Amino acid sequence: MTPQEIETAARTLFEADQTGQQTGLLSIANPDMTMDDAYLVQAALIKHHRAIGRRVIGWKIGLTSKAMQAALSIDIPDSGVLLDHMAFENGAHIAADRFIQPRIEAEVAFVMKSELNGPGVTAEQVLAATDYVAPSLEILDTRILRFDPESGRTRNICDTISDNAANGGIVLGDQQLDPNTVDMRWMGAIVSRNGEVEETGLGAGVLNDPALGIAWLANRLARYGQGLKPGEIVLSGSFIRPVELLHHTEIEADFGPYGSVSCSFA
Repeated sequence: MTPQEIETAARTLFEADQTGQQTGLLSIANPDMTMDDAYLVQAALIKHHRAIGRRVIGWKIGLTSKAMQAALSIDIPDSGVLLDHMAFENGAHIAADRFIQPRIEAEVAFVMKSELNGPGVTAEQVLAATDYVAPSLEILDTRILRFDPESGRTRNICDTISDNAANGGIVLGDQQLDPNTVDMRWMGAIVSRNGEVEETGLGAGVLNDPALGIAWLANRLARYGQGLKPGEIVLSGSFIRPVELLHHTEIEADFGPYGSVSCSFA
């Protein structure tokens, strides 16, 4: 994609975010788009958010499970940027018009205490650089249609990456856990919608170890001269399938001995 095409795509996504009106598939408008192009669109989109005063607070990792990767015909995760307006308190009540087409996922969140720069970052280095981990919910949203009504084509990985990896919000749990004493492979959750269990899963569903997701991100960012910073929150990837959200919905993720996290939607 040319620089002008990248900027046009980013502005289209930003306007969709501001108006709440989804746009068409970028992969149709730009049929030769690559994953590298998509990350450039994402970076340009984040510049638009920062221009109106929004602040980067961390990162999210997506598509870490085999099932989600297979759905998009890829074999690697993707990533997006967390901004300050995306953060909600545990138990938050969220307005009905806050998101366009929200879904929810359960994840282990890492909060960094020191810089982490690739390449060659290992899971052990991730643990050493982490202040604590916490149960969390990620709110997914999409500024791009899930499928094109004319062709029937569904969005692909380039659409998702461009759209900030479908990032919408984060709800961080209150419990702060020492990453060196918790076996995150067995850190799972029972996720309920309006009191009915919808999904369950274990941290091992995230690349066999959520810390490996953080290592992947640090190593990917190194390609662009970036890294993880102290105080940043990093969502390591979901270990459940996305749960669709409707109006008047209460969501709770019960992480057992590791705490719980919840939110509700008007």
